[in-house]
Amino acid sequence: MDNDKELIARIQVGDLSAFECLFHKYQNQIYRTALGITGDHGMAEEILQDCFLKVYRHIDHLHGDYSLLPWLYRIAVNLSYDYLRRHKRRSWLAPLENFANYLIGADNPAIASPEKQVEREELQAIVRAGIADLNVKHRVVIVLHYLQGFSLEEIAYILDCPVGTVKSRLHYARKVLKRRFERNQWLVREVVYEPA
Repeated sequence: MDNDKELIARIQVGDLSAFECLFHKYQNQIYRTALGITGDHGMAEEILQDCFLKVYRHIDHLHGDYSLLPWLYRIAVNLSYDYLRRHKRRSWLAPLENFANYLIGADNPAIASPEKQVEREELQAIVRAGIADLNVKHRVVIVLHYLQGFSLEEIAYILDCPVGTVKSRLHYARKVLKRRFERNQWLVREVVYEPA
């Protein structure tokens, strides 16, 4: 697969097949991010399309060692904010099993007992509900950091804010989630601390 610099150079000279490669390379990540922020599949699909339309229109702004991926995420996050403002509704987070698995450790469901599987599903529901209760700016840092694996510095670039702001938002989001998990401590303790 072509690296990003080669794809960008080819797109800048009008190679549409290179743009198609770029789209296929990153469409799932951008879609999942938009879905994580908006909680709406249709909206996430529109954001995905609009994101790559903006990329195509502004690809000439990328030069040299400029990193494509954080720029893509910045566009996707900004479009997500715009869609949420435009639609004037609270967004609800789509299921984030990956985040739940990150927090509780992923056991192999094929070998987990039925009781453990039920507990895991309950914990995932608690995680999803906790994340859905976060406001958008805190939810975004959770999605970017835990689901997409971005560093604090990369998130700061994507959100166009200082690293300290990202740290603060992440700290606050974790604190809110921790409080919510403590209310369900019996389940967290059972799933996290007891061996399967």
